[in-house]
Amino acid sequence: MSTTVTATHAPATTSTVGSLLLTGSVATAAAAAATALVAVAGQAVGVSLEVSGAPIPASGFAVLTVIFSVVGLVLATALRRFARRPRTAWIRTTVALTALSFVPDVLADAAVSTKVLLMLTHVVAAAIVIPAVARRLS
Repeated sequence: MSTTVTATHAPATTSTVGSLLLTGSVATAAAAAATALVAVAGQAVGVSLEVSGAPIPASGFAVLTVIFSVVGLVLATALRRFARRPRTAWIRTTVALTALSFVPDVLADAAVSTKVLLMLTHVVAAAIVIPAVARRLS
């Protein structure tokens, strides 16, 4: 007599989704603080935070980090529910989206140093949020 075992993706439970959202929220807060600090540090060493002649406040970096991280958490929740391999799908998708996020920075009407600083903030946020959420996806 032989037994066949079929692996299936377990549906997300409230506790696993809650754990994902808690971890993601903590990572989001850390990333928001980190991007604001990168902006302040850049400004302290003489990098302009002006794009098209308008200054970006350091708090603006934190706010946008929170907004896009929340979008990412919605994506992670959907991937957990619908993807066969949510962790792999999450990493591939978010790395691609991080790379795409450089396009507006490259095209911005700003100094090269400002563009580099903007892209650095994207990398900092991604380096904090992506692995934290990936650890919660199975």
